[in-house]
Amino acid sequence: MNTLGLRLIADIMGWGEDGTATEEYAWLRLMASAKYDGYSDFRAGSRFIENLATWLKQFDPEDRHTAYDFVRQRLVYISAAEMQRTIEAFVPETVTPHLRRLAAQAAGIAAHEVWGSTEGATAFKRILRRCLFIGLSDGSRIDILRRANATKLSTEQIAPMMNIGIEKWQDLGKELCDAEKDADARFEHVYLIDDFTASGTTFIREVGGKWKGKLTKFNALVEEARREMDGAFPLARGYSLHIHHYLSTYKARRALEERVDDARRNWTERSFGDISITQGVLLPETLPLDAVRDENLIEMCGKYYDDQLYQRLKKHCDEAGQTSMKLGYADCALPIVLEHNTPNNSIPLLWAETEGTLGHRMVPLFRRRDRHG
Repeated sequence: MNTLGLRLIADIMGWGEDGTATEEYAWLRLMASAKYDGYSDFRAGSRFIENLATWLKQFDPEDRHTAYDFVRQRLVYISAAEMQRTIEAFVPETVTPHLRRLAAQAAGIAAHEVWGSTEGATAFKRILRRCLFIGLSDGSRIDILRRANATKLSTEQIAPMMNIGIEKWQDLGKELCDAEKDADARFEHVYLIDDFTASGTTFIREVGGKWKGKLTKFNALVEEARREMDGAFPLARGYSLHIHHYLSTYKARRALEERVDDARRNWTERSFGDISITQGVLLPETLPLDAVRDENLIEMCGKYYDDQLYQRLKKHCDEAGQTSMKLGYADCALPIVLEHNTPNNSIPLLWAETEGTLGHRMVPLFRRRDRHG
């Protein structure tokens, strides 16, 4: 562990000889080795301790204890191991119970009787094979999903991205028909999988009378492929759609429910029928920063802010109805970091890196890879 970095933090924080430094060193060493050093976007030769020292130093002395207490008490870091467990639990804990209920209905038996009934087990196997699993981003970690379910799912019912070409659609359909020994077999369930949703706004939203978002894009791709392939398209008409995130905030869950209900009523061009929303972990409603409980930290979010962030993401921010990025995208004010990247819904104090052209120069603790440039 970097002793020099720890001493630098002690100097920055003004820890004296009362034992505070020794206690904090123990905590920092533990958290760095158990979690934070695993962050994938630390630069070569730099890990958590070094980044924490640089991050704390940018703040005025009177604000450093607020910043350090935030890391100590409020920061939520999802490690690679924790994310993997969530991915591994998806099929047995989310998919299987739902399909078991459908198999029980098809066999005319109770759900708990499915595994002890030939008819029930056969129905379950059929329904499972007619499920298509599609990743919506790199964060969906389809590689882990495949390995965790190697004996349950065929590789020909898993797609790593929603931009599926015609040739791939043809392969998926042929493999399904061959496996089912039925030339008319079609996928009846589609699972759209992503790692994290913070606001729910990027998945589906109506702007100026037009539907936008990931679901709208997927729907358009399906309709385009169906027109080109006609009767050979492997998705059943009115297929059941399942939206699953490995992690979801309470706010995003409620927003998705409201927007999906709106889509059911008003979106006539959708290719799917029933739609459900699930998540592996539902983060607590109390997770975001609170104006009363976290007053000092929220003040810091404004004090150490560069409006260059908003100008760079202005189009997306305006669609979300916000006028700054002080509290992150959609004003989510989250204290969360994922091991492979930091969401822009988290407070920018954690992830932003700017030159200070329109405010305070920002130094990140967990540098973010921004797909918007």
